[in-house]
Amino acid sequence: MADVLIGVAGCAGRMGQMLVHEIARTEGCKLAGGTEAPGKNTVLGRDLGELSGLGTLGLRVGDDPAALFARVDAVLDFTTPAATLQHVALAAANGTVHVIGTTGIDANGAKAIEAAARNAAIVWSPNMSVGVNLLLALVEQVAATLDPRYDIEIVEMHHRHKVDAPSGTALGLGRAAAKGRGVAFEGAAQRARDGHTGAREPGKIGFAALRGGDVVGDHSVIFAGDGERIELTHRAAGRQIYAQGAVRAALWAQGRPAGLYSMRDVLGL
Repeated sequence: MADVLIGVAGCAGRMGQMLVHEIARTEGCKLAGGTEAPGKNTVLGRDLGELSGLGTLGLRVGDDPAALFARVDAVLDFTTPAATLQHVALAAANGTVHVIGTTGIDANGAKAIEAAARNAAIVWSPNMSVGVNLLLALVEQVAATLDPRYDIEIVEMHHRHKVDAPSGTALGLGRAAAKGRGVAFEGAAQRARDGHTGAREPGKIGFAALRGGDVVGDHSVIFAGDGERIELTHRAAGRQIYAQGAVRAALWAQGRPAGLYSMRDVLGL
């Protein structure tokens, strides 16, 4: 069986280079190209292997995502919401598997991804880590089991450079909790508190976002009841876990019908 040809959007960034390394060391797939945003003249045209410390591969960093989507089996995308929405249209046009790890995508962006998934297999997850996706499943189960009198609070911490808050993973955990409780997430989510807020409103799912240092990603879901507290926590020690999950998703999606999938589908959860 031929190797799956995989490209990387945003290949010169920290996450992009981890994806390049993970593809290179994973059996059954082959690195087939990478793109960066126009104007990044320090990396455009450079050999992708040399840029990533893998030696010369004969693959040049380009700025034409349309060409990349047309010639590969799958594209891994941990870029920006604006770039990802351009890429998802290319995935739909070419029927290319698109694995999306980009965070900060709004409701309109989500609708665009859902529409594109009618023509391509798209794996979109707030977090590609196997452990985090197990956590999502556990949060849904615990929320469904516990009495609604247990207050739900989600606390996340990331490095000082992260630009969106709460994190996509934290929001995913909130949606899992809301699903478990059988309530609409948008009506239950309380993303910020400031000043004289009054007593906590029953049924709300609270969020707290911390930023500092070089923290890769910590997420805790707290179920606080009278007399006891249950805490479910995942701590990421490195970003390689996201790269491993993304490559696994790209391989899993080969031959799947067009549709919108998540890492929970990939893992069979």
